This record gives sequence, structure tokens and C-alpha cells, in this order.
Amino acid sequence: MKKNMISVIIMALLVVNIVMTAIMMFSVIPANKKSIALVDQVASAIKLDTAGITPEGSNHGNSRGVSLADTATATIEEQQTFQLKKGEDGEDHYLVCSVAILMDTTHDDYETYGTDILESRKSLILNSLSETIGQYTYEDVQALGQSGMQEACLEALQQTFGSTFIYAVAFSGYIVQ
Repeated sequence: MKKNMISVIIMALLVVNIVMTAIMMFSVIPANKKSIALVDQVASAIKLDTAGITPEGSNHGNSRGVSLADTATATIEEQQTFQLKKGEDGEDHYLVCSVAILMDTTHDDYETYGTDILESRKSLILNSLSETIGQYTYEDVQALGQSGMQEACLEALQQTFGSTFIYAVAFSGYIVQ
């Protein structure tokens, strides 16, 4: 009789286990699907950002796919200090970095502007960068990050020269204080 009673208890526990597993599966799976969808959206946004394409689908200048062989780099060796616009705290803040400009040597305007860009137009470049960076507060720079500031400076330089032969701006030693 004891063996039969234990078998009945085990069978009841198995049925309860199956019912509880079914309830758990029906309650967890929909929440898991929502989490997976959210992770997929975040992953796709990161892939778009690293490819240089905004979520709206527009290309930035640095996504043209210029090969390294067709790239000329003009580097301003000295670290530059750019003053930021005063924010809510009223303090003076600065962006300190070295600047490199990447140019497409196959572009038509490279012959006009690019061959001696640092010798003849260094002050124009630094002025454009200073004006662009000076429009942002410390909080804005923190929110945009280094890549956002590079993109803003790229757009300003392309506007200054009226050309897209400059296809990227790179910062090294990027410090915001």
C-alpha cells in the first residue's frame, strides 16, 4: 500500500510540475519576445551609427568609402584648446585635442585646397573649428561625445571650403574639462 501511495503522490507532483511549467512558459515568452525586439532595435541603431548612416538613412561625408590609398592627412601637431560656451553652471570649460583632417585625393577640389592646406589655410581651419566647438556647452559636448563633435566639425569645414574633399575630422588626446 505504501508503494502505491508514493506512486500517486509522485504522479500528482508531476502533473503540478507540468501545469506550473506551462503557466510559466505562457507568461515568460511574451515578455522575452519584447526584450529580444528591444535588443534588436538597439543593435540595428548601433550598426547604423558605426556605418556612418543616420537612422533616417542619410549618409554623412565620412561614409563615402574613400580608400586609404586615396587619403591625405593634414595633422595640426600642437594640441589645441577650444573654449566652450558657458553652460548652466556659469563656469569656463574647454575642449583640448589634436586635430587631423582626412582628405580625398581623388576629389577635384583636392588640387585646389588640399595640397598645401596647413601652410596656407591653417588659421581658417582653426577659426572654423573654434567657432563650431564654441557653440556647444560642456553638457552638449558630453552628450554628443567625440564622434558627434567630429561630425559637427566636419560639416563646418565642408561648409567653409564649399566642398566635400575633406571627408573626416579626427581628434586625438580628446579631453573635455
